[in-house]
Amino acid sequence: MDYSIFTVSLLIGTGFIAGIINTLAGGGSNLTLPALMVMGMPADIANATNRVGVVLQNLAATIGFKKAKKIDSQDILPVMIPSLLGGVVGAFAASYAPETWLKPLLLSAMIGMTIIMIVKPAMIAPPEGTIPFKVSEKPSAWCALFVAGVYGGFVQAGVGFILIAALAGSLRYDLVRTNALKMVCTLGFTVLALAVFIWNDQVLWVPGLILACGTMCGAHVAVKLAIKANPNHLKWFLFVMTVCGSAAAMLSN
Repeated sequence: MDYSIFTVSLLIGTGFIAGIINTLAGGGSNLTLPALMVMGMPADIANATNRVGVVLQNLAATIGFKKAKKIDSQDILPVMIPSLLGGVVGAFAASYAPETWLKPLLLSAMIGMTIIMIVKPAMIAPPEGTIPFKVSEKPSAWCALFVAGVYGGFVQAGVGFILIAALAGSLRYDLVRTNALKMVCTLGFTVLALAVFIWNDQVLWVPGLILACGTMCGAHVAVKLAIKANPNHLKWFLFVMTVCGSAAAMLSN
């Protein structure tokens, strides 16, 4: 494995940008996966190694949102249970499914989210003052979170958009709290997914930890931006990232 100044800088730089993108929207793995594959990793090894940076990024973001009091403790367990169950299913699927499944799944998710953003933007950006539902009040939200977990466990790239659709669309959280809970859910099922990949000896730790240095710094910066940002600016950032994610998925396909 090549650990030249170029490749290390590439991993840290893309990790930093991806940490910001993943915290405020989603799709940062569209940057980090190609960066890992530039080092010569096959898609399945890059997919597994990428989870190291994702876990530490989400840990940093969760701590930041918690300190800012943007995560209500009573909301964590209800949204995590279905996403964790889905994450286990998705991780096992990723370990044994053909690599050719990854790109079509990513493309479908990105295009679907882009269509939602264009046709019904209020679905992922509830009006200010909207009171969120509990998971127990919306069975459809449980299913949406489970599907998000399956997707995240399987491919990771773009899972933030799926979680935003579930948390803001089904449960009607505002975008800041949606992003905070999104990071908690992603942390939970990515830890489980990473455990499966470790069991199958698919994780390369050195590049994964180098990448994590960048993603953690990016997440730290993004939490501060999310708390201070105008909700409309967050919505437009999410839209731009969704379109970019769709374009990246189509080009990679």
